[in-house]
Order: sequence, then structure tokens, then C-alpha cells
Amino acid sequence: MKELGRILLAEDDQRDIDLTLAALEEINLMNKVDVVNNGEEALDYLFTRKSYKNRTTGNPLVVMLDLKMPKVDGMEVLEQIKENKNLKTIPVVILTSSKMEKDLLTSYNLGANAFIIKPVHFEEFIKTIKEVGAFWAILNETPEKQE
Repeated sequence: MKELGRILLAEDDQRDIDLTLAALEEINLMNKVDVVNNGEEALDYLFTRKSYKNRTTGNPLVVMLDLKMPKVDGMEVLEQIKENKNLKTIPVVILTSSKMEKDLLTSYNLGANAFIIKPVHFEEFIKTIKEVGAFWAILNETPEKQE
């Protein structure tokens, strides 16, 4: 049986982290979710450096990425993912509170696979995360090996 891919959640708001994890659990998603709290930590995770230098789990199945994070913002994380030959095929789903057209356009120009504005109401947030998790972790097919 193929090992389930991991999900990388890059989010600095603990409430959003808790809600996201609860929503994914509600749909019985068996994938492990690794959480990082800022862009620098996301890059360290993805490039297996600093505190993640001994990480042996391989690339995540999908990255759920907030844009407005401390240290390194989500746009820079997205750009580094899509510029790297070993990471560029990882789907990146932007999960943000930003409704700015500029953020939407820049995200897609940098290679984002989806741009989702986080709903402010609890029920809508949970429903959205369930749909995102089900699609990207269950339905979507990704290459096993990078070229």
C-alpha cells in the first residue's frame, strides 16, 4: 500500500491552525499534517535544514500556505518552492484572508495551484477546509518522483 503523503500547513494564527486541523480530522483524513508557524520555518522544512535537517519524510503531498506570515512571507515561500526543481511540482494552496487582487494575481503568476480566501464564519471555514483537504489529499494525483 502506498504511504499517505504529508500535508504541510504554514500558518501563523493558532486559531486557524486549530480549525484547520479539526476540519481535516472531521473528514477522517489519515494524512499527517506538519505545521510550521512562519515562512522561514516553512522553507527550513521544505529544504530540510536547521531544525528539520534530519527530516526523512520526503516532500509533502500539498502545501497549505498563508500569505501574511512573519519572518518570510508566503509569496517568498511560494516563489522558492516553484523555482526549485525538487519542489516545484508540489501543489501549493494559498489560504489567506487577503482579498487583494494583487495577491491573487501574484500568487498565480508565481505558480500557486489554488487561491482560497479564508471564510470568517466558523461553519464556512470548516466546510472550506474539508473541501480543500479532500481534493488535494485524496482526489488530486501528484507525481511520485521529481524530474
